[in-house]
Amino acid sequence: MKDFWNERYAEAEFVYGTEPNRFFKEQIDKLKPGKILLPADGEGRNSVYAAHQGWDVTAVDYSRSGREKALKLAADHDVEITYDIADLSEYDFGVDRFDATAFIYVHLPRSIIKEVYTNIIKSLKAGAPIIVEVYSVNQLGRDSGGPKDERVLYTEEKLRELLAGTDIEWMEEMEIDLKEGKYHVGKAMVIRAMAFAK
Repeated sequence: MKDFWNERYAEAEFVYGTEPNRFFKEQIDKLKPGKILLPADGEGRNSVYAAHQGWDVTAVDYSRSGREKALKLAADHDVEITYDIADLSEYDFGVDRFDATAFIYVHLPRSIIKEVYTNIIKSLKAGAPIIVEVYSVNQLGRDSGGPKDERVLYTEEKLRELLAGTDIEWMEEMEIDLKEGKYHVGKAMVIRAMAFAK
């Protein structure tokens, strides 16, 4: 998968656009800036937006071509972000470090996803918000983006399991209109959630 993402992000254009994910923007705009962790942020659109709003951003992704584009986007917007190259299953997120995190289209193999969520949740301070927008299993068969493998898509039950130990404020599966670059376009089935670390 690393080769897939390096090749996709090596395309000249920003394949998911340069604007932040709409749900991420809506939620982050309500929060007081602090330190935010953004796993699998690819080309950096959400990281750069958060930095522009005053957040101290740490992004973690294993795509070097994604990092190059993210740092260019940050420079173009006159902001700085920390962007670490690492596999999420091997990265040391620390404990009690971050004031917020967001899982925006973070789709991982079953063999590592629970551990990644657990370690990221441990890295949050008490009360830190967790913003989630991911593709539902009901996205299968649509051409508006997302993995074609049911095993890495989400159900509400699966997401609740991954967010175990947090306070889930709300969660909802819904159909939305995506307009994020050329690979996230059209009506899509997603699950959105807001939770808070304990």
